[in-house]
Amino acid sequence: MLQDIRKSTQGTTAKIIIGLIVVAFAFWGVESILFGGGGNSVAEVNGEEISPSELQEAVNIEQRRLISAMGDNLDPSMLEDQALTQRAMQSLIARKLQLQSALDMGLHISDAQIGAVVAGMQQFQVDGQFSEQMYRALLSESGYSPASFKRAMQEDMLVSQARTGLAASEFATPAELKLGVAVVEEQRDLRFITLPQANFADTGEIPEAEIEAFYQANQENFRSAETVDLDYIELRAEDFRREVEEAEIEVAYEQEVSTGEYSAQNRVSHILLSQGGDESDSDYSARVDKVQAALDAGEDFAKIAGEYSDDPGSAMAGGDLGYTTGDVFPEAMETAIADLPVNQVSEPVTTDAGTHFILVTERSEGKAPSLDELRPALEERLAMQDADAELLRVVESLKDISFNAENLNMPARELGLEVQQSDPVERDQQEGLFSNPVLNAAAFSDDVLNGGLNSEVIELEAGHWVVLHVTAHRQPELLPLDAVRGQIAGILGEQRAQAAVRAAAEDAVRALRSGVSVEEYANSRGYEWRVELGLTRRNNTLPLDLARDAFRLEAPAEDASLVDFVGASNGDYYVYELTRVIEGTMESLPPADRAGMQRLVSGEFGQLIDTEYRQGLRESADIELM
Repeated sequence: MLQDIRKSTQGTTAKIIIGLIVVAFAFWGVESILFGGGGNSVAEVNGEEISPSELQEAVNIEQRRLISAMGDNLDPSMLEDQALTQRAMQSLIARKLQLQSALDMGLHISDAQIGAVVAGMQQFQVDGQFSEQMYRALLSESGYSPASFKRAMQEDMLVSQARTGLAASEFATPAELKLGVAVVEEQRDLRFITLPQANFADTGEIPEAEIEAFYQANQENFRSAETVDLDYIELRAEDFRREVEEAEIEVAYEQEVSTGEYSAQNRVSHILLSQGGDESDSDYSARVDKVQAALDAGEDFAKIAGEYSDDPGSAMAGGDLGYTTGDVFPEAMETAIADLPVNQVSEPVTTDAGTHFILVTERSEGKAPSLDELRPALEERLAMQDADAELLRVVESLKDISFNAENLNMPARELGLEVQQSDPVERDQQEGLFSNPVLNAAAFSDDVLNGGLNSEVIELEAGHWVVLHVTAHRQPELLPLDAVRGQIAGILGEQRAQAAVRAAAEDAVRALRSGVSVEEYANSRGYEWRVELGLTRRNNTLPLDLARDAFRLEAPAEDASLVDFVGASNGDYYVYELTRVIEGTMESLPPADRAGMQRLVSGEFGQLIDTEYRQGLRESADIELM
């Protein structure tokens, strides 16, 4: 039906309708149609609106987070619009409530605090230094502007400040600490026997009647996978690379070595003194003389910069300005820098900013690599410099043409592209291109799978785009018994082995409870057995399943023991005897561990406070979904 609607949009009636919609957009805005009339919010939290754009941004962020976190293990159903929108809405509401609470507490985050955090974020650094270019590039890729990122950082820091403050305000009383230590530092003595499932493997033939009965009772487990066959067009930037002439490489080399990157570099520090508007010439001159005298006396340059420099940015770093190749600072400064030996302070240098005392802390003589050394990188850069632009041009054309096309053949012909065919693709495809969760979700979306439409042109990563079309759809079908007979025989054999090893474990428990010792029983049947003394919950010597089960039992009575068994995830069984439990005490802890225990118990209470805080905000809030 959707395909028919697309075809119908070329008619006169459809154009009139579209014209009316355009007029509606012009007068009332797109939200009046997408979200209903009367307002442009999707929810209100204590009277504060959540806008459609906020919700969409949250959906996009949640989608990127899921893809990044889950990778190939992502279930495509997690990317469905409705599920994502619900999660994003709940996240927005929780964030809005916590932000409102933080502001009600009178908390504040200054621009300086935000700047310090951003400057310290490694993803924005190049060679250990904050890079404005990297900062803006990464924000752009993530869909942020500097202003929106700053606002998001401020909100995150406010919420974190409130939650951290509340959690840190909680502490453990002596009684609570004693109880925590008693549990965490508890010691247990036990003996155990290992019963490997492999010892009980059933090699006998499974009767055909048993196989057929299992097949009939479990047919849903023996169906073929739902699959689709796909036509698809895949575009990569590499597809548009071009041949590079030698003359182009030579010109690019000359440009490269003349950019200054390979010129001599100087790392510079300075002390700047700027004359204040109400400062007399004599007072200003006295300040300059005072700094000069301190330098002449051999005082530390960084210390003087921190105390006297009027450039607050560099003063905090001991006057450090970073590197220059001769074209970064005013001409008077660059002239002084070029003539200045390393670790020698210049005479006062005057610029429009004021008076500078300059120190060159490092100097490296630049040497340009040869043409042969740079050739591979230059050739690659030239070959690809137009590829991205051409790729995006083709992608935009493909989006327009494929939107209304019945399949991908016509768009491919018009743009000179190749339509490829996939092998059968499953809903939970694990290998190949279509294991990508976004592509897989698109292939099995209702419009593409049942509506016969082309998918959107999907960007998988920078410079990699795919559009697809379903050519065949196969529903799951019951596999014939002959195809799964061996599988069923294996399952039944596994069940027999599991039943046998469990029965052996139950027999061992009965024997031990009747008075037979662990050692005697294990040796009589050829099982391995071990003794573990003074085990705590932090031990890593016991199998995980056994440790978890052994610590769930109550302490045995004096001069008695408790016997039980537990199945492990690998099919083995453990039969164990718990002989003694020693309650943990602060005195049993080494002094170095006592503070850690205090933090551990207090941290658990802090987490409880945080959970109750967020739940309380939600329960007392006035939340209205539009």
